Amino acid sequence: MAAPALDFWFDFASTYSYLTAMRITPLAEKASVRVRFRPFLLGAIFQAQGWTTSPFNLYPAKGRNMWRDLERSCADLGLPFHRPDPFPQNSLLAARVALVALDQSWGEEFCRTLFRAEFAHGRRIDDAAVIADVLATFDIDTEPVLAAARSDAIKARLRAQTEEAQRLGVFGAPSFTTTDGELFWGNDRLEPALRWANAAAEQS
Repeated sequence: MAAPALDFWFDFASTYSYLTAMRITPLAEKASVRVRFRPFLLGAIFQAQGWTTSPFNLYPAKGRNMWRDLERSCADLGLPFHRPDPFPQNSLLAARVALVALDQSWGEEFCRTLFRAEFAHGRRIDDAAVIADVLATFDIDTEPVLAAARSDAIKARLRAQTEEAQRLGVFGAPSFTTTDGELFWGNDRLEPALRWANAAAEQS
């Protein structure tokens, strides 16, 4: 039987990706599912649909409901929340740094810490100084990480990862894909995605 696995597709500018990033690891461990963090650029997918910004900005009623729902959800989970300004923020550098970090043992915790910086403390993820501050909490030399994030190799990896998300049919974040090709979208689909990953492994 193949080991259960799930890909977690997220954008650092995504509100509901914050919720998922904060809760996915313990839930996956309990379900015995291996999770792979997959940062990508949701803006590129929006642009392919003709959108110039988040649909939560394009449709004000939807946006108002999302912000209130996010407040309620954070309260339910005991998570601090600070509405980011502006929204959405440019997540390009954050995603590139995450790709470098995820090659290290502290990569997933870096992602969670950066999400907290944005959505709990209201910091700007498009500010290299903020990202450097987050990296510094891991007691590492930040300059080599930032230099690697700006390398052609990492730029190409992020483009390829975003293109892979598009090929898989990802249209929003957070999304989850299983080894047998199922796509789940939204923080509230995390538990069903974990169950499906287990079932798919049993059948393989």
